[in-house]
Amino acid sequence: MTTDTARDERLDGSTAIVGLVMLAVLILGFAGAANAADGQFAAQAWTFVVAAAVGLGGLLFWHEGKTTERRFDPKFYEEGVVKAGVIATMFWGVAGFLVGLIIALQLTWPSLFYFPELGWTNFGRMRPLHTSAVIFAFGGNALIATSFYVVQRTCRTRLAGGMWPWFVFWGYQLFIAVAGTGYLMGITQSKEYAEPEWYADLWLTIVWVAYLGVFMATILRRKEPHIYVANWFYLAFIVTIALLHIVNNLSLPATLTGSKSFAVFSGVQSALIQWWYGHNAVGFFLTAGFLAIVYYFIPKRVERPVWSYRLSIVHFWSLIFIYIWAGPHHLHYTALPQWAQTLGMTFSIMLWMPSWGGMINGMMTLSGAWDKLRTDPVLRMLIVSVAFYGMATFEGPVMSVREVNALSHYTDWGIGHVHSGALGWVGFVTFGAMYCLTQWLWKRPKLYSNALVEWHFWIATLGIVLYICAMWVSGIMEGLMWRAYNEYGFLEYSFIETVSAKHIEYIIRSAGGGLYLLGAVIMVYNLVRTARGDVPVEDRNRITATPDLQPAE
Repeated sequence: MTTDTARDERLDGSTAIVGLVMLAVLILGFAGAANAADGQFAAQAWTFVVAAAVGLGGLLFWHEGKTTERRFDPKFYEEGVVKAGVIATMFWGVAGFLVGLIIALQLTWPSLFYFPELGWTNFGRMRPLHTSAVIFAFGGNALIATSFYVVQRTCRTRLAGGMWPWFVFWGYQLFIAVAGTGYLMGITQSKEYAEPEWYADLWLTIVWVAYLGVFMATILRRKEPHIYVANWFYLAFIVTIALLHIVNNLSLPATLTGSKSFAVFSGVQSALIQWWYGHNAVGFFLTAGFLAIVYYFIPKRVERPVWSYRLSIVHFWSLIFIYIWAGPHHLHYTALPQWAQTLGMTFSIMLWMPSWGGMINGMMTLSGAWDKLRTDPVLRMLIVSVAFYGMATFEGPVMSVREVNALSHYTDWGIGHVHSGALGWVGFVTFGAMYCLTQWLWKRPKLYSNALVEWHFWIATLGIVLYICAMWVSGIMEGLMWRAYNEYGFLEYSFIETVSAKHIEYIIRSAGGGLYLLGAVIMVYNLVRTARGDVPVEDRNRITATPDLQPAE
């Protein structure tokens, strides 16, 4: 038996292990559905059963169809799972943006977009669906796809684990489906960014450990001696999110066949743990992971090395050390001890420096090639995302200051801040990466239409500006109205008056969200045409003149 054949058989053992995991999920799902303590848990258990059955069938079909050829050839990169990640990213992105637009319309015209007979459509259930869809479904799939692509190229080796990368991908889609349907049924822990109940959290832990194993094993068997900085950011994101997820979701199920659980932490300890998790979900999921995209895709797109590799190392270590302490700034003026609030505020202000170091590094990578911003709309989208990152990471430390927070907390200003980062930073850098990956993975010389990318860029940018400006105005006005007193010492405005005063801003916010969704739909059309291999618009419209034949003289 040759070494290559032995390696193939060893790797193919991963298929059997993945099959056993899905068989275990199938059995446990049947048991849970048969003994469910409530209808919601039964529905969730059947979701696991159907997913496991489909997975086992698909695995068997794949195995039988691959008996005559090598399954995991180490001479080739694993691109199939990355392609699937690109498709999933855009699907969940459009879905998440659509739900966001719906709940924005509910807040704007509640009499038109509220349906009492359809309980699952109310704001309380749709809002966490929107949040999880755009962060964990859209953003999470983007991170998984780009990390699997980048680690292979920078390590010059195929993804490790054989079938395990596909388990990570499909296991993550199952988590998204279980969490999302759970929200609509009213299953929630009532924790920001951590709403899924105990069984969904347990499944995500299994998937995430597999993700870490695949990524680490790929790095360990690299053919490139140096570990590129993007992989450091990906690794920090994977490890830290695992830690945050496990600690924040420590809970005791009321019953092993029911959807309800009780958190281990309570009182102010629960609040502290929640926002240690919540802010670092922003810091390591929505920041560190997407900075890895910046450090690979911008240099690759501009065909230049990172402006300062030394700065990237300083940026990495300072960011991951400082970010982890910033969570308490969400708890100003609460029962949390003031020293802890001050600690969170101090580290939040310190975050300004490493964050802007990363922004400067990303932008200055274009040194000597600034003209590409004029001719390459994909690169422009990537660079503008870095600009939004700089803006959001300046605004965040300002809002963490106790005196500013007294005005901004619980107002729409916080919503504006979050969406300047989410739409401008996370959204744009993801869009840029998906444009790149579609062209590279499907081996196309160019995108179907650069003009459509231009349209997407400007429509989405206009949407972001409308959204965040409306929320800034609304939030500051709201905060000022809440603290206004009359000459008798009573509040000058009732709560409903503050709600009514924001109506125009909410209309503008809805319009901004609609434009952002429209841009994403244009992008999906462009990517589908690119993947199909349709002739680029620019080439099809080019007029090639054929000279007339002239008689010989």
